[in-house]
Formats: sequence, C-alpha cells, structure tokens
Amino acid sequence: MKNKKKLEEQIFLWLMRIVTFSIILVFALILMVIVQKGWYALSWEMISQEPQGGFYFGKGGGILNAIIGSLYLAFGATSLAVLIGLPIALGMNVHWMRNKRRVNMLRFLLDALWGVPSIVFGAFGFALMTYFQLRASLLAGIITVTLFIVPIFIRAFDEVLRTIPQGLLEASYSLGASRTRTAFGVFFRQALPGFITALLLAFGRGIGDAASVLFTAGYTDHIPQTLQDPTATLPLAIFFQLSSSIPEVKERAYAAALILTGIILAISIVSRLAIKKFKKNII
Repeated sequence: MKNKKKLEEQIFLWLMRIVTFSIILVFALILMVIVQKGWYALSWEMISQEPQGGFYFGKGGGILNAIIGSLYLAFGATSLAVLIGLPIALGMNVHWMRNKRRVNMLRFLLDALWGVPSIVFGAFGFALMTYFQLRASLLAGIITVTLFIVPIFIRAFDEVLRTIPQGLLEASYSLGASRTRTAFGVFFRQALPGFITALLLAFGRGIGDAASVLFTAGYTDHIPQTLQDPTATLPLAIFFQLSSSIPEVKERAYAAALILTGIILAISIVSRLAIKKFKKNII
C-alpha cells in the first residue's frame, strides 16, 4: 500500500515538473521570437512619436498613439470592473452567504460569461452602439472591455475570498460590526493580495485583447483627447502591421508586441512587490 502511494506521488510529481517546464519553455520561446524579430525595429522614435505619413509603408513615425490608447482603455475598463465587481464579490461571500443556491447560480453564470469568446462581447458592444447610434470611440471600447473582464475579476477575487476562515466573519459580527463594515474592513483587507492578483488578471486581459475592441474602439493615428474620440490599441496595431507585405512594417509589429509584453511584465512586477508589502498587514 505504501509503495503504491509513493508511486502515485512520484507520478504526479513528475507530471507537475513536466507541465511547469513546458509552460516555462513556451513562454521563453514566445519571448525569444518576439525579441529576435522585434528588437532591431524598436527605437525611441517608435515609442515617442505618433504615426507619420507613410508609417505603414515603412517610413517615419511610431506607435505612441497605440501605447497611450491601450493604457487609457485598460485602466478605464479595469477601474469600472472594480467598481462593479468588488461589491458583488464581497456580497457573495458576506451578504448572501445564507442563500447558497443564489450564490452558486451566480458563480455558474459568471463562469459561463468567462468562457464566452471576446469577439462575442465585441459584437454585443457593436450592437449597443448601433442601437444608441454611437460611433466607435474610447468610451465604447472601455464599456465593451469592462463587460468582458468583469466576470474574470469577480470570479478570481471570489475564489480568494472563499479561502478566508469563516471564524473571522463570526468574530466580526460578535463585535457588533455591520455586514458592510465586515466586508470592506475585514474580508477585503484579508484578501488584498488576492485582490491585486485579480486586478492584474483583468488588466492583462483588457490590454491584450483585440477582438472586443475591433468594432467598438475604432482606430486612429492620434492620441484620443476625449472619450468620444476613436482610439488605437497595441493589439490592433500589431494586427494591422502583421497584415502588411512590407518586411519593415512586420518587424515593427513584433516590436509593438515586445512593448505590449514589457508593459504587462512591468505591471506584474509592481503588483508582486505590492502583494509582498501588503501581506505584512494580514492576520
């Protein structure tokens, strides 16, 4: 019996190692391809300037419009997702604890929405734009991406909240704290590192998705000045440049992918440092 258990442990240990190594290998290969094909096309001019005449034919200019547009879109959508999703996730684990059927149904619906392809959200956003006679804009893109990442944020944060011991809930109630005070003062504080992780996951999906903003955010060579202006994004810039038959433009597409990857990695590092700092305040 002991030999059988040891054999099972060794099998799953090696499976874990193989899967982990495979993930690291795939990530390393992606980075290697992006760096190899995009590093020589990357320049300060590309990062600091908007596209100029002939940029998409290999001439001067940069993708500053797409960088700023992606940041506007991702930060705006993530902020809205937090405003909508944070109360729902806390309510599922504090206010609605007694009605488990309702909570489980809500989790099932959120999981179903998480699995819906982003292009479907883009089509839905385009249908809303058509109904309300709106044009492609930064605001339409933010709303569409918000709908796309809200289920991701809620379920990611919900799974963290479910790990908090129920003894804290009972202790808070016994001290006379209200449900709202318990949700934001106890549960949210305990789950703060998990909140940052859920925030990062939602932000990464928001800034890296192209399908959901293809019909809603539009595209422009200029930095948007208002919410009603169309905006360029890095994923769409990569898509349009890779569609070109000009080698210089394709190299710029890989450079844009390198910039997008760098932004996400930088935010990931900052988030990990913040998690490490906030863990000191957790009971």
